[in-house]
Amino acid sequence: MSHPHPGLGAPRPLVQGGLRIVPLGGLGEIGRNMTVFEYDGRLLIVDCGVLFPETEQPGVDLILPDFDYIRDRLDDVDAVVLTHGHEDHIGAVPYLLRERPDIPVVGSRLTLALLEAKLAEHRIKPVLVRVAEGDQRSFGPFDCEFLSVNHSIPDALAVAIRTPAGLVLATGDFKMDQLPLDGRLTDLGGFARLGAEGIDLLLSDSTNAEVPGFVTSERDIGVVLSDVIRVAEKRVIVACFASHVHRVQQVLDAAHACGRKVCLVGRSMVRNMGVARDLGYLNVPGGIMVDQKEIDNLPADKVVLVCTGSQGEPMSALSRMANRDHQIRIEEGDTVILASSLIPGNENAVNRVINGLTRWGARVVHKGNALVHVSGHSPAGELLYVLNMTRPSNFMPVHGEWRHLRAHARLAELTGVPHENIIIAEDGVVVDLVDGKAQVAGAVRAGYVYVDGLSVGEITETSLKDRRILGDEGFVSIVVVVDSESGKPLGGPEIHARGAGIDSFEPVIPRIEDVLDTAAADGINDIHQLRQLVRRAVGRWVNETFGRRPMIIPVIVEV
Repeated sequence: MSHPHPGLGAPRPLVQGGLRIVPLGGLGEIGRNMTVFEYDGRLLIVDCGVLFPETEQPGVDLILPDFDYIRDRLDDVDAVVLTHGHEDHIGAVPYLLRERPDIPVVGSRLTLALLEAKLAEHRIKPVLVRVAEGDQRSFGPFDCEFLSVNHSIPDALAVAIRTPAGLVLATGDFKMDQLPLDGRLTDLGGFARLGAEGIDLLLSDSTNAEVPGFVTSERDIGVVLSDVIRVAEKRVIVACFASHVHRVQQVLDAAHACGRKVCLVGRSMVRNMGVARDLGYLNVPGGIMVDQKEIDNLPADKVVLVCTGSQGEPMSALSRMANRDHQIRIEEGDTVILASSLIPGNENAVNRVINGLTRWGARVVHKGNALVHVSGHSPAGELLYVLNMTRPSNFMPVHGEWRHLRAHARLAELTGVPHENIIIAEDGVVVDLVDGKAQVAGAVRAGYVYVDGLSVGEITETSLKDRRILGDEGFVSIVVVVDSESGKPLGGPEIHARGAGIDSFEPVIPRIEDVLDTAAADGINDIHQLRQLVRRAVGRWVNETFGRRPMIIPVIVEV
């Protein structure tokens, strides 16, 4: 198995007739999926998604792929192909189209509708190319065939990419539910046909590669949701992803059967379900929907609310309810259903929300204590099935953390893919398919690009480190007035602190005065040097006395 190492340099020029594959996101992480294909100087992008920040990235709203690799070559991009409408696959498209708005964006009906609603908020008018399963479209030298796959959102697609260099199958996110709610199966016949044709490289979803067996059918969830809603004493609040049309449909059906009204809470939930309803993907029983303003006038046992926040996102509706920072206040006897899987890294945030909800008397039902969600990703049994059906010459696991990629690679080896033909890569590692063999060719920059409010890319790792220090340790500022010529202190030091847990700085003032007097005696009057001396003196004292390392900001004023 080939894998990246720190010694990888810039990729060599792509040989004539070769196909280059550059993942800019989605490898070694859950989210930010984006892969660039290059043939004969032209580029095709598959997916362009976001990653949601974790606690060590305070203040960050979204994390984007780094477009630097393609920024000077945007005119070479023939299309962006989107496999489905989840944020980790479409969320970064508005930021890419800011740089070249006329790139054709290719996707299924629902995927493009969800994207168009998002782009309207960015005031971008896109060039959209709608496709469906069974379609074949060419974009530059890339001949793309689209196949249906079953996932936790309708209208998901896999894409087979043909070039003279060979055939690549990118599955996108998929599972093999044999009784899907919408009757739309993963096209196993199409996968087998491509396998018979000869797949030179398979890029396959790895999210559940460590999970044995086969996926539970979505139909089994509906019965559990109905039972929970039927026996609930008061209001039922269901939290799920704002794009999970199938889950919302099950909630609507269960609420209707129990004689309850439904209210959608949260901007993204209202927007996405409105799109799904208008396109016919969501069947809303007549008279069931109510506005949030009306729910206070209804009996508590006649209400179901559907909101976002199943991952413990700080600003989501459910998190705000748990913190008593929302118009909807949790009351004794309410039932809250977390109808989603836990994204790795969100465990602490979700547990905080569960504890907050329970504190106010809610009964919290989640995947750990009831069958209220099944994953949208194939577990190991189904991944083996696909590997055996497609028989790829080369295999590259995608869409997963390192443990998922390695588990999927082991499955591929078990099915007979040669050890040396399995590529375990990470974001930025360049893979070339030449003469039927896939090999690592180098690496390009593929770091995180942070969105913070209106700023994109201005927040650096250094900035985040400063924010973490401020959040964990607080800060201390020291203001000293010195003579501009001699450097001797004339006033202060005046010391202020926030969040540092220090009540008095009296003991450190003599230390500051000593280092400044010594500096003046040594003829040091450079402002930068004086700041460093003050910072070290205060930092040493704080660490010795309190065992803390706050951010220390010395301010030297010359007069």
